[in-house]
Amino acid sequence: MAFKNKAVDSKIILFNLLLCLLIFYALFYMIGSVCFGAFGLDNFDGRIPFDFKTNLEDSTSKYLVNLLSLEFTYFFCGLLFAAVVKKRVWDYAFTVTLLHIFITSLGESQDKNRVNKRPVMLEFPLTWQWWLALGGGLLLMICNGQLIAHFACQNDRSYVTFVI
Repeated sequence: MAFKNKAVDSKIILFNLLLCLLIFYALFYMIGSVCFGAFGLDNFDGRIPFDFKTNLEDSTSKYLVNLLSLEFTYFFCGLLFAAVVKKRVWDYAFTVTLLHIFITSLGESQDKNRVNKRPVMLEFPLTWQWWLALGGGLLLMICNGQLIAHFACQNDRSYVTFVI
């Protein structure tokens, strides 16, 4: 089995990765704000992409907003990543998810002038529900993105194909 592939410049890969991260978080905040409004919650939580501590028992509405925002974001990001990178959507989806986990567990800011020193959640996520939702969303993003990329790029000669 061999690959038909061209080498891709690392600057293009980095640019696509930054563009995918920008798409991911912009879409997450847009979908999160729509869900907050749809569920009639009082105030928008700016840490919605990073909130893994909300339990179903504490607040059903906020938990559902977080869950739906995560799943819808992953669903639509798969479609948009396919439009941006056109191939290897699974690679960008996995990398963006790893970066999201890293950003979620970032530590406290050392800036003394900040009023709120907690930019993210300050700990590694250990709740199994969050991991289950994240894994399901990642699978959804990969399947969506790869299917769209496969059907959109069938006639593209530079698209990676397996040769037997």
